[in-house]
Amino acid sequence: MSLRVGFGYDIHRLEQGKELWLGGVLVSTEVGAVGHSDADVLIHAICDALLGAAGLRDIGVQFPDTSAEFKGIASSTLLKRVMSMLGEKGYAVEQIDSTVCLQVPKIAAAVPEMKQRLSAILGTTPENISIKATTKENLDAVGKGEGIEAYAVCLISRQQ
Repeated sequence: MSLRVGFGYDIHRLEQGKELWLGGVLVSTEVGAVGHSDADVLIHAICDALLGAAGLRDIGVQFPDTSAEFKGIASSTLLKRVMSMLGEKGYAVEQIDSTVCLQVPKIAAAVPEMKQRLSAILGTTPENISIKATTKENLDAVGKGEGIEAYAVCLISRQQ
């Protein structure tokens, strides 16, 4: 068996009146992320980690924000496409570890649902997905509530 590791990162600006999607779950809040797609920073970071581990470049190359095809698209759809690309190369997800950075809202209550939705797409169990949240202690733009960012590390395997 061959193992590969990937790292992903994403950041989006927050704005009043926008929806906040995280891990495929709509989080109830007054501010949401701004982006070409639904701006789900967690899924975007996971996509980048998976693409990087498989040597498939990054989310911007695979799904450019200059393409009308991806305008307003659900990030879960992008993750499904990433999983198809990995499947074509014979890879499977072993583990995801991620961190979401934002001041508000608190997202702990939504994490179990995020893990369920992501595990269904990733073809693994919720126990193989870790989603943590932290604040930026009022430092930088994310800490001031102007943005949201996510980091993800993945382990993928290929049977040989």
